[in-house]
Order: sequence, then C-alpha cells, then structure tokens
Amino acid sequence: MLPLRALVMPRETCRQLSSSEPGALTILFRYAIWLLLMPPVFAWLGAYQFGWRLGADEPLMLPASSLALISAGYFAALVFGFVSTALISQWMATTYGANRHLGRHFAFVTMVGAPLAFASLAHLFPHVFLNVVILIPAMMWSMYLLYSGIATVLETVPERGMLMASALVGWLLVAAVSLLGLSMWLWVAGIGPSLGV
Repeated sequence: MLPLRALVMPRETCRQLSSSEPGALTILFRYAIWLLLMPPVFAWLGAYQFGWRLGADEPLMLPASSLALISAGYFAALVFGFVSTALISQWMATTYGANRHLGRHFAFVTMVGAPLAFASLAHLFPHVFLNVVILIPAMMWSMYLLYSGIATVLETVPERGMLMASALVGWLLVAAVSLLGLSMWLWVAGIGPSLGV
C-alpha cells in the first residue's frame, strides 16, 4: 500500500513511482481519499468524547451537529488542498523540467501527506500540546519525503527538484495562512459554532 510504504521504505517507494504511470483518479479513490478522511473523523471522535483542550481548565465541548459541520469543512479543505497541490505541482513541472503525468503528481502528494494523515491519530485526544508534539515530527517527515523524493518521482535533476520542492512549500504556506484567515472570517460572520464569546 502506497502510504504505508512511503513511511517505512521512502526511497524504494520513490523508485517504484518513477517507473509507473498511475491514474490520478485511481490514486485519489484508492489511497488519498482514505488518508484525507482520517483527520476529520479522528477530530470529530476526539472532540465529541473529550472536548477541545486549548489550555483552559475546562475542555470546550460542542454539540455533535457543530462538530459534524467543522469536520465536514475540515474534510473539504483537505480535499481542496490535496487536489490543488497536485495540480500546481503538475503546472510547475514544466518550469522545472519534471514529469507532467497527473497521476504521478497525485501519487507523490499522497506519499508526502501520509505521515500527517497517520499522525492525525493525535486528534483522538484533542489537546493542543499533545497534537503539537505528535504533528511537528510528522511534518518534518513529510518535508523529508518532499525534498528527498521529488527529483526521483518526477524525474528531474536534484537541483531543480530542490527548487520545485521549495516552490511547493511556498504554495502550502500561503494556502495555510489563507485557510486561517478564511476560517476566522467565517466564524466572525457567524458561520460556525457559537462559542459564547
């Protein structure tokens, strides 16, 4: 299975991807969609059972309907992020002399995101400190997979692969900040749970 192989045998997985032409929809529905479902489902279960622990003495408990709305938005944001990152990676491939096969970009983004998806098990107990302690090393592993695998999977020279990986990180940072801004705007506009503040 691609995501698990990426965690334990990243170099071999990259070499296998470089010699294959997987279908984009096959990767999306066979692997990626299940990885994208993990964080929202774990977040819903954890918040429903334990509440969000954001540093206060008492956890923040929300009704199941609000949690379902937040989890659905979380899933939609992850799907949009996955697809847009794969499409932007394919678009960048021309500039960096990389392979433009869309399925390979979908597979590569799936491989890079796998550590974060598996680390989302931390959402089962939604405490800020615990999630930071678990998700930061997972993010570091994802960055390692991105920088070490891009040249092999997308068949470009290592120097261009490094530049392309950095450009993708730039896109992801802009997307993350935009998502925070959008979330804040929606909550201030009254779309989302009422926190009583």
